[in-house]
Amino acid sequence: MSMDAYTLASVELWAGLECTVNRVGEQYFDQLARSGHDKRSSDLGRLAGLGVRTVRYPILWERTTDWAWADQRLEQLRCLGIRPIVGLLHHGSGPPNTSLIDPDFAYKFASFAGSVAQRYPWVDAYTPINEPLTTARFSGLYGHWYPHGRDGKTFVRTLLNQCRATVLAMAAIRLHNPLAQLVQTEDLCRVYATPALRYQADFENLRRWLSLDLLCGRVNPKHPLWLYLLEEGASAAELEAFCLEPCPPDMLGFNYYLTSERFLDDRLDCYPTLPQGGNGRHRYVDIEAVRVRAQGIAGPTTLMREAWERYGLPLAFTEVHLGCTREEQLRWFVEVYEAALTLRREGIDLRAVTAWSVFGNFGWDNLLRSEDNQYESGVFDLRGPEPRPTILARLICALSANEHFDHPVLATPGWWRSPKRLYLASAQEARKTPRSDYPKLLIVGTTGTLGQAFARICEQRGLEYCLVNRSQLDIADPMAVHLFLDQLTPWAVINAAGYVQVDNAEQDEDQCFRENTTGPSVLAAACAEYGIALVTFSSDLVFDGSKRAPYLESDAVCPLNIYGKSKATAERLVLKACPDALVVRTSAFFSPWDAYNFVTLTLDTLAKNQAVIVSEDALISPTYVPHLIHASLDLLIDGEKGIWHLANQGALTWAALAHQAARLARIATDRIIVGSTSSSAAKRASRPAYSVLGSERGLLLPPLEQALDHYVRARGG
Repeated sequence: MSMDAYTLASVELWAGLECTVNRVGEQYFDQLARSGHDKRSSDLGRLAGLGVRTVRYPILWERTTDWAWADQRLEQLRCLGIRPIVGLLHHGSGPPNTSLIDPDFAYKFASFAGSVAQRYPWVDAYTPINEPLTTARFSGLYGHWYPHGRDGKTFVRTLLNQCRATVLAMAAIRLHNPLAQLVQTEDLCRVYATPALRYQADFENLRRWLSLDLLCGRVNPKHPLWLYLLEEGASAAELEAFCLEPCPPDMLGFNYYLTSERFLDDRLDCYPTLPQGGNGRHRYVDIEAVRVRAQGIAGPTTLMREAWERYGLPLAFTEVHLGCTREEQLRWFVEVYEAALTLRREGIDLRAVTAWSVFGNFGWDNLLRSEDNQYESGVFDLRGPEPRPTILARLICALSANEHFDHPVLATPGWWRSPKRLYLASAQEARKTPRSDYPKLLIVGTTGTLGQAFARICEQRGLEYCLVNRSQLDIADPMAVHLFLDQLTPWAVINAAGYVQVDNAEQDEDQCFRENTTGPSVLAAACAEYGIALVTFSSDLVFDGSKRAPYLESDAVCPLNIYGKSKATAERLVLKACPDALVVRTSAFFSPWDAYNFVTLTLDTLAKNQAVIVSEDALISPTYVPHLIHASLDLLIDGEKGIWHLANQGALTWAALAHQAARLARIATDRIIVGSTSSSAAKRASRPAYSVLGSERGLLLPPLEQALDHYVRARGG
C-alpha cells in the first residue's frame, strides 16, 4: 500500500491529544497530567513541526481553576499559526459540585463556556462536549464512570443533559463570537448480532445517532426513539425544546476505532473467557465485530457515507488512532486517510483527518477505571527524556505537505483484514495462506532464542520474514552476504545470531570474534551499500561493573571477558560501517518459548523438587524476550539508529530473580540455594558485579515485575 502524491489537498491533516478527565467514584483521572503535557509547553512546537494547522485542544472545565495555563497555551497556538478547536468537557462530568445528572448541569456548563469565549473571542471553533452519547453509555448505562448509572433512565438523563449543555454553551459562546462553529464529535459505530439478538442491534443502530438527532432538532413524535425516551424519563417538553431551538453542528466529527463496530452474540459457550451482559431478555457477549464476522466490517468509508446521507453536513475524522504495534498504527492511519480521499472524490464534504493521541494515552485498556498506567504511544513516544517522534510523525509530516510517503510494512494488510483475526473456529476455516511476495525482513539465526522469537512475533504482527541459519548464510563471508541480499532484497536485516557461550569464549576466542564481530561488521557494510536497515544485538557484558548506577548508552565500555570484548568491538565496527544501524544492548534473557534460559531452567528444576544453586553477588537487569522483540521491531520501523539499551526496568540478583519468579509461578522456594558467581574453575569468564542497564534514550520495556507476570501466564502458570 504505497501512498502516492496527494492531489486532494483539501483533506486537511489535524492533530489532537488524548485529554480525558474522567471521574470514578471520588477520583479524577487526568490524561494531561499522566502524559505530562500539562507541564510541557514545548509540545505545541512539536505539533507545529508536524505541519498541521488545526488542533483539537482542551480547555477543560474540571482543570480550569485559574486562567494562566489556558492563557499561555492558547496564545502559543495563536503565535504558531495553529487554529484550536477548543474542547471543554472530554468524557467528564464536571467539577465536584455537579454531575451529569445534576438538573443544573447544563446551566453551569454554559456559564463556563461563556467565560472561555469572553476571554478568547478569537477562538472560532468548539467541541463543547466530546462524544456525549459514548459518555452517556459509559457513565449512565455501563456504570464505568461517574455517576455510575446502570439503567436506561440514567443513560437518557446524562445524554439529554449533555446535549442541552451543548446547545446552551454554543449560545453563550456566540454572544462573544457570533461566527463560532460547533464541531460536534461522536463515535462512528455500527452493531451486528446473531438472529436472536437482531432486535437489540436494530435498537442500538438507531441509538447511535441520538445525540446528533437531538442537536439537529430531529427528535419529534415521529422519531423511532421518541417513546423510548419518554419511557426512560424524558419529558415531551424538553425533547420539543431541541426541535424549537436546534443547534445543528457546523461540522460532524466522527471518531472511528476498530472497536467501534460491535457484535452481539448469545452463543455464550463460544466465549468462555469474555464477560457476559444482557438486556433483561437475553444474555449475550458484546465483542468486536472484526473478530467475529468472516466477511469483515463496514469500515470508515461505508459508515461515513451513512453519516453524510443522514445529515448532509461537513464531516471530519476527528480521532484516528490504533492501540497496537507500530506497523499496524501506520497501516490503520493510511487506510482511514485513503478512505477520506475516496469520500472526497465521491463529492462528500469530508474536510479533515485527525491524528489523535499525538502523545499517546494511558489506561484505555482498562477504560480509564483505575490508576492503570498502561501506555500506548502515538505520533510521539513519551518513554524518554523528551517526546520522541515515531514513524507516524514522518507520515503526518508527509501528508500535511501533500508529499509522497511509503514504508515496506504498508505492503502487508492490517490484522483486521487477515483471516487470522477471527476468534471462532467456524470462522477460522476461512483462513488463507499468506502471500509470499510482500517485502521481507531477513532474520539471521535460526537456532537461537532471539531468532526463533523474532520469527514468532513477526508472524503475530503480520511482518513477512525469511529466517536463515548459518548453513544458508555465513554472515562472516562478504560474498555470501552480497549474493543473499541480491536474491532476497529484504527491506531490513535482523542479526539475531552469535556466539553465546560466555565461559567457553575464553578458550575459543577466534570463533567468538568471528561470529560476534566479523559477521555483524560484514553485514553492516553490506547493508550500508544496499541501503538496507540493520538491527544487531550487543550485551551488558561490555561494561566492567565499576559503576553503581544503571549504565546508559553513552557510558564508556570496558569489558572484562572475551565475549564482552567481541561485542564491544562489534558495536564500534558496525556503526563505523553503517552509521544508521540499530545496535541493541540487552541482558539476561528469559522467555516462555526457550527451555534453556535461567528462569525456565530454575522453575523446571524446582518443580521437580530439586535444588538450584544461584548467586546473589551480581546485580543484573533481566529482559523478557517478547518485550525485547516488540520494542526492537518498533524502533526498526521508526527508523531509529545507534545504540539503545533495552531491558526490563528493575535491578536484582540472580537469587532474587529465582525467588520472584518462583513465587509468581506458585512454586516452593525452599530449594533455592544461594551461592556465588566466583568460582575456582580457571576457565570461568570474569563478569561484572553490576551490569544493570538504564537508558538516556527511553525506557521502552515495562517493569520487571510485569514482565515476570507475563512470562508466568505465557507458560500457563
